Amino acid sequence: MAKIMNKKDYKGKITSIKNVALNTYEMKISSDLDNAMCGQFISILCPNKTLRRPFSIADFDKENKILTVLFKLRGEGTQYLKSLKENDTIQFMAPLGNTFKLENKNCLLVGAGIGIAPMLFLKKEMNKKGIKNYLISGFKEENEIIYGSDENVVGGSVLDNLEDLIKQKNIEVIYSCAPTIVLQKIAQLAQKLSIKSYIAMERVMACSIGVCRGCVIKIKKNNEIIYKSVCQDGPVFEGCEVVWD
Repeated sequence: MAKIMNKKDYKGKITSIKNVALNTYEMKISSDLDNAMCGQFISILCPNKTLRRPFSIADFDKENKILTVLFKLRGEGTQYLKSLKENDTIQFMAPLGNTFKLENKNCLLVGAGIGIAPMLFLKKEMNKKGIKNYLISGFKEENEIIYGSDENVVGGSVLDNLEDLIKQKNIEVIYSCAPTIVLQKIAQLAQKLSIKSYIAMERVMACSIGVCRGCVIKIKKNNEIIYKSVCQDGPVFEGCEVVWD
């Protein structure tokens, strides 16, 4: 995974904001940001709130310098974003975090809920490079589906029949963004089948720049346990490195 260090504050203009699923919105932002890669995120300043809110980048149009984020209504920060209109301005820090390592192999992409956001960006980049991929996403209800996947699982678990799908499609590497328990099961399944997995961890990030250490996880490296921040050292990690408590 590559680290991108040219992060800074930007002022952006909302070019569109629309409801795309139950309590879920797509927001497009125009700014001077000239590059963003799949796996990275931005951190948006919400007025009268001490902490910024992090959001995975769901797409980036480099030619027009427009980035896309998806957000689900969860609290005051996302309620503020929902209240924004076209041509409103926001302040955000970007690009944050590392990126997915693209491998020219048969790839399975797994998203769950709002975790589909970086998977959509990753799928787009893989398609550009001619990398064979299949995106499967899971949602609790039909009206929560965010479209763009090759297959949607509704009501059950995205993990159901995943091993059969991997074998059927001769998958060689898995990429995923989902709740922790799903990522854990995917990483363990990948190890069982002796294939690689890259996972984008979902964590509450207070500072988004590695200062507060509030999003620290355990990583096993050279038979030693070390601590890394999801926001600074991630959010993408190899599944086999993560120590699941």
